[in-house]
Amino acid sequence: MRLLICLLVLISTSLCGQKSKTYTLRTIAFYNCENLFDTVNDSLIFDDDRTPEGRYHWTQERYLQKIENLSKVISKIGFETSKTSPDIIGLCEVENRDVLEDLVQHPNLRDKDYGIVHFDSPDARGIDVALIYKKASFIPSSFKSHRLLLFDELSERKYTRDQLVVGGTMDQEEVHFIVNHWPSRRGGAASSQPFRVRAALLNKRIIDSIQKLDLDAKIIAMGDLNDDPIDDSLKKILKTKGKTRQLDSTNLYNPMEAMFKKGVGSLAYRDQWNLFDQMFMTANLVTTDRKGLSFWKAGIFAPPFIRTDKGRFKGYPLRTYSGGTHTAGYSDHFPAYLFLLKEKVE
Repeated sequence: MRLLICLLVLISTSLCGQKSKTYTLRTIAFYNCENLFDTVNDSLIFDDDRTPEGRYHWTQERYLQKIENLSKVISKIGFETSKTSPDIIGLCEVENRDVLEDLVQHPNLRDKDYGIVHFDSPDARGIDVALIYKKASFIPSSFKSHRLLLFDELSERKYTRDQLVVGGTMDQEEVHFIVNHWPSRRGGAASSQPFRVRAALLNKRIIDSIQKLDLDAKIIAMGDLNDDPIDDSLKKILKTKGKTRQLDSTNLYNPMEAMFKKGVGSLAYRDQWNLFDQMFMTANLVTTDRKGLSFWKAGIFAPPFIRTDKGRFKGYPLRTYSGGTHTAGYSDHFPAYLFLLKEKVE
């Protein structure tokens, strides 16, 4: 009996002497800003509606309210878990670098010291994709804008958004981010599907080209894809998998697929929810070994303050405009986000 007691004391002492593991937590997010335009009429793009004299009477006051609203949302994404704003945010529907500067310099975000990666794209409305990053969390080393060439049935060029690729170092590891805003469903989902298939093919070529240089490259793609996780662009072209047990080293994992099948959406139209705002990644980010950066969990950020609280559209994203009326909201999309973990070495 005395020997048993001594053994129990030794085991207890040994366990108490073990240090609990601690982790670095990184938040990666994507947000469709719903027409973040300045008030200046740019003669090279179709932004006339988003000016003080235009259809939407887009005044400086309304613009500054929009900046405040978006910066507030960004500052809160993942905050309950991380206690800070995201380390990386992909953005779409931004007009130019000036609006991005106004966004990151707003008091809600200024002390986070965000850097900006942005290129002007040929989109007819002048809306671009961009990436903002905490300079303390990520050091970019490469960035490129990839043009998506589209032609209609009359062989006329359809101008759309580029796909932005940013590579750099996060927590002593190289990570690549791809920011997308694929062609819309204007004209119908079926008739416009070939354009999103083309966008998916470009995305696949980008991923393949990165992996050709580094087979073990860690890649996270994000964006408003204007397709759901189960659509052909993702399942047949990019061959994304929705379950971790289906993965092999060549696959892409899309955590949004399971969420979509449970009824989660990032935008609503005619009483139907879609999950267009997605994030998917290379399989080497999906591991229980936290020695390197690895995927933990993903979600859609939809707190009550960015939802419509009454009426026919109760629960929908609280938009900036609804039916042409200024509603002083946030966006017609909810942001998507995911967390990465990496074990700290003492």
